[in-house]
This record gives sequence, C-alpha cells and structure tokens, in this order.
Amino acid sequence: MNMLVDGEWRTDAYQTTNDDGEFDRQETSFRDWISADEDAEFPAESGRYHLYISRACPWAHRAAMTRRLKGLEDAISLSVVEPVRIDDGWEFSEEYPDPLHGEEFLRDIYTRADDDFTGRVTVPVLWDKEAETIVNNESREIMRMLDTEFDDHAKRDVDLWPEGYREDVDDAIDSIYDPINNGVYRAGFADTQDAYDEAVAELFDALDHWESVLEDQRYLVGDVLTEADVAMFATLIRFDHVYHTHFKCNRRAIHEYPNLWNYTKELAQLPGVEETINVEHITHHYYRSHGDVNPKRLVPTGPDIDFFEPHDRDRLDADLPEALQ
Repeated sequence: MNMLVDGEWRTDAYQTTNDDGEFDRQETSFRDWISADEDAEFPAESGRYHLYISRACPWAHRAAMTRRLKGLEDAISLSVVEPVRIDDGWEFSEEYPDPLHGEEFLRDIYTRADDDFTGRVTVPVLWDKEAETIVNNESREIMRMLDTEFDDHAKRDVDLWPEGYREDVDDAIDSIYDPINNGVYRAGFADTQDAYDEAVAELFDALDHWESVLEDQRYLVGDVLTEADVAMFATLIRFDHVYHTHFKCNRRAIHEYPNLWNYTKELAQLPGVEETINVEHITHHYYRSHGDVNPKRLVPTGPDIDFFEPHDRDRLDADLPEALQ
C-alpha cells in the first residue's frame, strides 16, 4: 500500500497484513488536541479549522456526521477529496479541489505539516489554518473534539458524550471498534483463510449481540444518541453496499437484521445526516480503489435498498435533543 516515507511518496512501502495474514492497521500520527480553553495551543476558535474528508471513508464520515449533528458548518469548513484512491492516494480535482492551498494530492497537505513525514495519508484531517499544520488525523479524537470543545460555536444544542453516560459511551466505542468498525477490513484484507474466518466470526458475533441489545433500547447505550451510535452508523450504512460483497462479509446483510436495519434507517433520517451520505462515492471508492480485492474494478449496481423508508424505532423511548427531533 502507498505511503509517505521521509516526505517522499512510495507505492511499495506499507504492508497491510502481518505474517499471519491478518489486516494490520497503522496508527494515526497527528494527535494534538483542540480545546475550549482560550489559552490552549489549539483553541476552539470559529473559522480557524478545516476538515478534509472523503465521503467514501467511514472514519471520515464519523467526523463529518458529528460536525453536522452539532451544527458546526459555519465554525469549521470542510472539503472532500475524489472518491477513488489508486496509486497517488487521495486526490483533489477540479470538482473536488483543495480550497486552502490548491494542492493536487492530500499527501501534499501532510508534507505541509511535516516535510519529513513518514506514514499513511488518511482521512479525516483536521487542519489549523492559522498555525498551518495538521492538528489531528485520528477520527475518534476528532469526533470527540468536535463534540465537546466547540459548544460556544455550535448552532445545535446536541451533546453526544453526555454526563452520566460517558463511561458507557467509551466502552461501546471500544467494543465495536475491533469486531465491527475494523472487523470488516480485517475480513476484506485478510491474506489467509484462518485470518478471514476469525474476522468474520467476530464480526457477526458482535452484530448478533447488538441486534439483541437494540431489541429493548433505542441506541447503543440506552435512550440517548451518542458518539458510539455515530461510530456504529458509519459502518452499518456501508455494509450492504460494499462490506457484504466486496469484503466477503456475506453471512447476513444489515437489512436482514430487524433491529440493526431499523436503527440504521433512523440514524440516516436524523436532521442533516442524509447530506453526509454519498452511496455513489462509497461504492466507487471500494470497488475501484482496491484492485487487489476486485481486480476488474467493476462496480455493482445493487443492492436496491432504501435508507429512508419508515422505521420502527419509535416503539422505544428516546431522549433526543429538540434539534434532532
């Protein structure tokens, strides 16, 4: 896989699997923190930060969805890269330009922050326009910063890490990460049958667990919408179109799970969420970018499912903020 090595672009430098054929995700590199404290190195100022995303990527989607749910569109600008990523990594184009620097590739944003950078070039990227650097490229941390540090600039009174639920939220995010969020990749990029079988077994055990949980409660940690639901949704919304077929996670589709399917539809229908979903970008990215998984790069025309048909989640109690009702 492609990556930067000492600031130079390499197409043969990163192995996606370990010696056992298991998918091995590289950790993100920029881990600074934006704070509501005005004396912080990176203070939460309106207009100072820019979010680079791909509409195809679930990690970027969770950041974009948090920004939208909080109503931070005016406070934090956003731009999108081309959906298909091949030899040059994430690209800008005439349709999807870099609005800040006019760069051609996202890797150029990374080398602007560190001209000797070594690592993968991933989205999301949270850029500081004043300091001219990347603050953070870890989606979970970006989600938390947008949720907790920008309340003074948010147009919606939405709290996705509420008091009284915080430990449960963090536990839920932890519990879905390896078997579900990362599990689909562990299955899709496995190089051995054993690695694939293990990933798929853990994935569907976890989906079965949450299907049971959602029978009796509205969201992952109870009656409140939280960051855990945002993290789960970013995987579920992609599952039937790409993970089920492209990554061979085909034991069951999400639309075949009554509770997970209705839960996915409810989240898709929350005010503002639809505009963060781009199924065309999702399908074209996965099927056309991963030549090792799909050598002919053909893009399927299905499945024909509707995220906006009625759901049944109103049968369960919900403590939703007024802005999301």
